[in-house]
Amino acid sequence: MRSYTFFAIVLLCFAILLIDALAFYWLKSIMEPIESSTIKNTIYIAFWFFTIGLIISILVLKIRLESISPYRKQLLISSLYGLTVSSFIPKLIFVVVISILYFSNFLITGEKSLLIIPLVGVFFGFLPFFVIVYAVFRAVYRFKVHKVVIKSDLLPSSFSGLRIVQISDLHLGSFNYRYHILDRAITTINQLNPDFIFFTGDLVNNYAWELNGWEKVLGQLSAKMGKYSVLGNHDYGDYSKWESEEERKSNFEDIKDFHSKIGFKLLLNEAECIESEGEKIAIVGVENWGNPPFKQYGDLQKALRKVNGIDYKILLSHDPSHWRGEVLDKTNIALTLSGHTHGMQAGINIKNREWSPIKYKYKHWAGLYDLGPQFLYVSRGLGWMGFPGRLGMRPEITFIELDNEG
Repeated sequence: MRSYTFFAIVLLCFAILLIDALAFYWLKSIMEPIESSTIKNTIYIAFWFFTIGLIISILVLKIRLESISPYRKQLLISSLYGLTVSSFIPKLIFVVVISILYFSNFLITGEKSLLIIPLVGVFFGFLPFFVIVYAVFRAVYRFKVHKVVIKSDLLPSSFSGLRIVQISDLHLGSFNYRYHILDRAITTINQLNPDFIFFTGDLVNNYAWELNGWEKVLGQLSAKMGKYSVLGNHDYGDYSKWESEEERKSNFEDIKDFHSKIGFKLLLNEAECIESEGEKIAIVGVENWGNPPFKQYGDLQKALRKVNGIDYKILLSHDPSHWRGEVLDKTNIALTLSGHTHGMQAGINIKNREWSPIKYKYKHWAGLYDLGPQFLYVSRGLGWMGFPGRLGMRPEITFIELDNEG
C-alpha cells in the first residue's frame, strides 16, 4: 500500500463505498419479503459495519504505515488486500448481474422477476465469494508440478535426459514462518530426482529477517549436480525505506548470504561451465533486469564473457521481459528460465488453454515459449505476494527434461 499515493487510496475507498451502496440498494429489495424488522436491521447493520470498518482500516493503515513495524505491516497489508478483494469483487458482480436482469425486461417479466432476479443476483454474488475463499484458504498452497520436455539439437548428447527443477518467487515473508507449508513442496521436488535445481528470484518480499528459520527447510532440497539461483526485484530492498544506506546494504548482503546457507550458488552476472564426458553446457545467471519502473541490475554481456564458446547455455533471469530485451535474436542462449509474473495469481483454464489479465502487461507470462532454437520458460511462482490466494493459477514446481534431437 505504501507505493500508492494517499489520493489513490482515497479513490479506492470511494469505489468500495459506491459499490457497497449499490449492493445495499439491491439488498434492501431482496429483503423486502422478510417481515421481521429485527432480522433485516441486523443484516443491514452487519453490512455497513463491515464496509465502514474496512474503509477506516485501509485509511488508518495508509496514514500510520511508516510507524508500523515491517513484520506487522506485511501481515496487515495482505489481510486487508484479501478482505478487500473478497468483498469488492463479489459485490461488483452482484450489482452488475442484478442490474442487467432488472433492466432487461425482455428477458424476465411479470411476477416471476420478483423471485428470479434476486435469486440469480445472490447466486452470482456468492459464487465468486466462495471461489475467492477457496483461492485464499486452499488453492494458494496446492502445489502443482508442470512437466516439460525441451528438445534441442544444440544440447550435447551426454546431457540428453538432464532433469531440471525450477522454482521461483518464494516470497518467504508471506508464509509468516509457517515452515510446514513447504514440506510437501520440498518432498515433491526431491522425489523428482533432479540433476539441477534452479531458483529464479524473489526469495523475500523485502527484508532479510523474513528468512529466519527457513534454512532448515530449504536446505533439504537435493540435486545431483548442483543448485543455482539468481536475485529478483524484491531481493534488493528497493521497496522499503531505510534509515541509512548502510542498513539497506546490510539487508541485501544477508539475503545474498542466505543462498549459500541452503546450498545454492548465487549467480551475480556470472556463469559456470558444467562438463560431462568431455562435453560442456553453461549455466548463466544475471541480476534482475526488467523494463521500467523495474531496475536493470543485470549485465548479460559480463555474465557471458567466459562461456561464449559453449553452444548450449541456460540463462537464469528473473524477469521474462529480459528475453525479448537482450536475449532473443541477440545471443545464442538456448534456454532462459524466468518467473516474476506469478501468472498474476489469477487466471482461467479451459481445455488446456490458459488466460490471465497479466498477459496484457507481459507478452510472455507463464509456461513455455520458443522462437527458432531459443526457448523461454516462465514459472507461475511457488509463493504469493499481495493477494493471499491463487485463482486458477496454482503455485508451480517446474520439471524440465532436456532432450537432444540429434
